Amino acid sequence: MRIGVGISTAANAKQAAAEAAAHARDELAGEAPSLAVLLGSRAHTDAAADVLDTVQETVEPPALIGCVAQGVVAGRHEIEDKPAVAVWLASGLSTETFQLDFVRTGSGGLLTGYRFDRTAQDLHLLLPDPYTFPSSLLIEHLNADLPGTTVVGGVVSGGRGPGDTRLFRDQDVVTSGLVGVRLPGMRGIPIVSQGCRPIGNPYIVTAADGAVITELGGRPPLHRLREIVEGLGREEQELVSRGLHVGIVVDEHLAAPGQGDFLIRGLLGADPSTGAIEIGEVVEVGATLQFQVRDAVGADKDLRLAVERAGASMPGRPAGALLFTCNGRGRRMFGVADHDASTIEDLLGGIPLAGFFAAGEIGPIAGRNALHGFTASMALFTE
Repeated sequence: MRIGVGISTAANAKQAAAEAAAHARDELAGEAPSLAVLLGSRAHTDAAADVLDTVQETVEPPALIGCVAQGVVAGRHEIEDKPAVAVWLASGLSTETFQLDFVRTGSGGLLTGYRFDRTAQDLHLLLPDPYTFPSSLLIEHLNADLPGTTVVGGVVSGGRGPGDTRLFRDQDVVTSGLVGVRLPGMRGIPIVSQGCRPIGNPYIVTAADGAVITELGGRPPLHRLREIVEGLGREEQELVSRGLHVGIVVDEHLAAPGQGDFLIRGLLGADPSTGAIEIGEVVEVGATLQFQVRDAVGADKDLRLAVERAGASMPGRPAGALLFTCNGRGRRMFGVADHDASTIEDLLGGIPLAGFFAAGEIGPIAGRNALHGFTASMALFTE
């Protein structure tokens, strides 16, 4: 397996597509591509068809997915604020592209267009439109009905409303639904970095109703939180005041949960009269929770731990990766450009990397698929 990446910031859409595709093709060193991932910045929305046609003519991939996004990633660079086209090519992969749509019915809705194989050990890359496709519904379906199905991807961020999104599937530009590709045999390793760090101690949920938690370790959650905050330093207390999160331990068999073991969800509200809290996930009595904070330092450390752990467990050398990083990261979170891309490149030895800034990130935590926010989700491929 060989992977090549090309990037162009030319203002002309066709020129940018041709330059990026040619560079990615040259990095394959004569091998024929089996999959292309095409990523354009929002400036090229109106020229999406021209971008796709140019890439198809230049590299003739048998399978292609992609999108127009708020910003794109290639190599060490994250292009957040100017026109860009990135092309990621892979050879030696067996692939199948697909499309999913959501159809509303009297009883709710149906997901149509593709059936996931419950028996296959495949990796699926998913690029859903946020305005017409309920990503959370698909994730719930996979976890409940098709456990073991692994999905990685990003909610597309290029559109500003229904019909404004541009998705690519093979020769077609699509404006709704979801496009994806199936990679048989789990050739990619999913990596998820949610960018949070725990504060205080973990507690068992001893009383809850849906997403409302009324007891943690036998006491009201707000009482537990006050105890934690009183024991923090001034800087961490300021982080709590900016926004608090909750980490839910996915695998309750873990004696000491750490990086990658928590599903991070926001703290949505609290009732001072009862001490109850509401979080962005339904929880059951017996679950283990720990309060979390998010900042640039913690997000950097979490990403490094996630990538280092994946790199150490790889069966071979890294061939390349696809990155889906939140549009709330980048300069907004870290204050500098290129943080996630350059960190990954430094840790993995300059691998061919491409991706985009997403409006929601998809990836598994402890084997359970989830939709995240403020997260870097990645598929790492081995030679």
